[in-house]
Amino acid sequence: MGGRVAEDPGDSPDDHDVSATTGGQLVAGAIDGLANHANVRCSLIHFHGRVGMSTQKFNFSGQGGLVACGGPGFLTHTKREGLRTDSMENTAHMRALTDTDVEFFRTHGYIVRDDWVSADELAHFVDLFDRDRDERRYRWHRYGHHQEANYDALCTTPAFDEVVRHPKVYDAVVELMGGPVCFGEIGARFMGAYDGELHQGWHRDRPHWPEHPLRMDYIQQMLYLSDVEPDTHCFSLSPEGIEQPILTDNDEQLTRGGCVDIHGKAGTVCLFNVAVLHTATTRPTSAERKTMQIYYGHRDRAPLANDSVIPPLFWQHGDDETRAFYGNLNDVSRLYAQSFGLELPADGVA
Repeated sequence: MGGRVAEDPGDSPDDHDVSATTGGQLVAGAIDGLANHANVRCSLIHFHGRVGMSTQKFNFSGQGGLVACGGPGFLTHTKREGLRTDSMENTAHMRALTDTDVEFFRTHGYIVRDDWVSADELAHFVDLFDRDRDERRYRWHRYGHHQEANYDALCTTPAFDEVVRHPKVYDAVVELMGGPVCFGEIGARFMGAYDGELHQGWHRDRPHWPEHPLRMDYIQQMLYLSDVEPDTHCFSLSPEGIEQPILTDNDEQLTRGGCVDIHGKAGTVCLFNVAVLHTATTRPTSAERKTMQIYYGHRDRAPLANDSVIPPLFWQHGDDETRAFYGNLNDVSRLYAQSFGLELPADGVA
């Protein structure tokens, strides 16, 4: 049985001045040949007194309102043979990713998009979050450093499935993973105002999986439900590419890759390989941070952990695909099902 590390497992030195901000015109439209342009300015300086990267400016173009990257091409993971990037087939289905997205993920371990979640969807998701935290307070607990979290959010609010399987996010996840994916875990997290010292707890949730073309066993969707800016709490990571050696020492990775603070308006989505070094960054602020954090894995791999109970209404669902997606049952889901007299498949997969 696999496991993962909490977002804030421990203390980490915080003498750094690091940020990543985005700008540029975001043009709507999915018509072939209609390109958008986004500028990413990344200042990575003096982490632990070391110079990680000089100020750089990257220019990307592609489809949709891309932020940190963008780009077309299917990723396939067949018989562990590696990464394949093909041109988009001439179909009515528009992919969520662009070629630039794919390449950025290969060389950085993450992508950021602010155009996948509509304004109406965002308002709905924020309402679900607020009502869950208000009406199901007994399932919210202290988590990590200065956080509250509900990891049984699918049990308390089954409608969070709309976040888990948001069509654009889900399509991107499947493409990056290279095949059918399963639910791993869901965390609804809240960080309130804070007047303490800046805090980071750098960690990797899972080891790299060398057999996968992106070295990725699990991928996480980080959905911001509140605006995240340089003066608020944020999610941070240290970029790494699949061609780079894996550095198990955190300080060595931070020296090589630096630190990127992920900023964005409410509705921004960050997809990242959970083997990439990352942390929640807690800083003095009067602002609140609300996030939904969902893990996705490969259907033929071990469950992630036992933090989230998978409700039977999903793994016993009448729809085959819903049943398959939620059917990689962890031990706690099996235990709860058995305690309520529910029959489980012999292999633990619904």
